[in-house]
Amino acid sequence: MRTGRFVVSLLGVALVALGNAGCTLLLLGAGAAAGAGTVAYLQGELRANQDAPLDKVLKAAEDSLKEMQYAVTERTEAAGRARLLARGAGDKRVDVHLKALTPNATEVRIRVGVFGDEALSRQILERIRKRL
Repeated sequence: MRTGRFVVSLLGVALVALGNAGCTLLLLGAGAAAGAGTVAYLQGELRANQDAPLDKVLKAAEDSLKEMQYAVTERTEAAGRARLLARGAGDKRVDVHLKALTPNATEVRIRVGVFGDEALSRQILERIRKRL
């Protein structure tokens, strides 16, 4: 009987450890699965991978922000990267960073305001996805 209790205790410890490692596993999954549609919200920033080229995701992001009544105040592009800075009602700032992972996969990072707004970030991401 002692062995049975030990196994149950060990299983309980393992489950707690896995539960606490969930965020780490999510992060590893987000980085490892280029374009797999993984989404993670960490420290005020929404990160997702899209199965689409950088130029298409950039166009979809810009159109989505305009549709949501955000004025794009800055648009920058560099080799394999792009950034949109937009302002909305109440001077709310939206920062969208894009990075080509492969020719057909792009990382999308969205931050709303200084501290982030998960609900609005997810809304912007969903609009981008609908346009792809």
